[in-house]
Amino acid sequence: MTRALRAPVSAMPAAKGRVSMPAPKTAWSSAKNLMMRALLLALAVLTLSTAARAEIAPVAAETREGMALVERLRRGGLVLYFRHADTSGMPCDRTFRIGDRAGQRNISEAGRRQSREIGAALRRLSIPIETPVRAGPVYRARDTAEVAFGAQAVTIDDDLTADDYAGARLSAVLDGHRALFNAAVPPGVNRVLVGHRTPAILILGRSVGGRAFPEGGAIVMEPAASGLAILGIVTFAPTVGSGFHAC
Repeated sequence: MTRALRAPVSAMPAAKGRVSMPAPKTAWSSAKNLMMRALLLALAVLTLSTAARAEIAPVAAETREGMALVERLRRGGLVLYFRHADTSGMPCDRTFRIGDRAGQRNISEAGRRQSREIGAALRRLSIPIETPVRAGPVYRARDTAEVAFGAQAVTIDDDLTADDYAGARLSAVLDGHRALFNAAVPPGVNRVLVGHRTPAILILGRSVGGRAFPEGGAIVMEPAASGLAILGIVTFAPTVGSGFHAC
C-alpha cells in the first residue's frame, strides 16, 4: 500500500502573463537570483511538515511497489510531474535564454530514447492522461514531452519554466507550479506536467525533489483541500546512469 506524504502546499492563483526572454545576466542580477534561490531553498526546508520530510525513494513502474501507483493512476484524478529526461554528457546551460537551444543543456540521445519509453509505458500500462500535456519552455523539458507524447499533444506553459531561466519572475513561476499541482484533476485522467527538479525542491522539499527525483522520473501527487498528497516517485523507463547531471 502506498503511503502518502502531505506537503502543506496551498493552492495559489496562476501567474498572469508569460515569461519573456530575460536580458543577458549581469554579475549583480545573477548574484541576486542566486541569493533568492538559496533563500527559497532554505524556506522550503524550514516550512515542510514532519510527514513531508519523511524518506521517499523512486520505484520502477512495473515492480510490485510501482504497480500500486499504476493502479491508482488508472483511476485518474492525479498529477504526474515529470523531470525532463537524461542530459548526461551534454554541455551545461550557458546563456539562460528561452529559445536559445545552442545555449541550453539539452537531452541526450539516451534521453530521447528514455522519453520514447516513457510515452510507450504510459500507453502500455493504460494510464489515462489529460491533453494537452504541459511542458516548460526550456528545451530539455519541451523535448522530453514532445518525444514522449507527440508535439501535437503538448502545450508549452511558461509557468513550468526552469528556476534559473525565470529571472525576476521566479516567485510568480513557483506560484504557477503550485497552481498546477493543486488544481483539481477530473476523474478518469491525470494531469501530466514536464519540468525541472529545482522547482520541486523549492515547493516540495529536498526529500521529494532532491536525490529521490532522477531525470525522467515523475512525482505522483493528489490535489486535496487538506494539502497536496505526495503518493510517490515513479520511473516509467530505466534511469540513465545516476539520473543526475554534472552541471
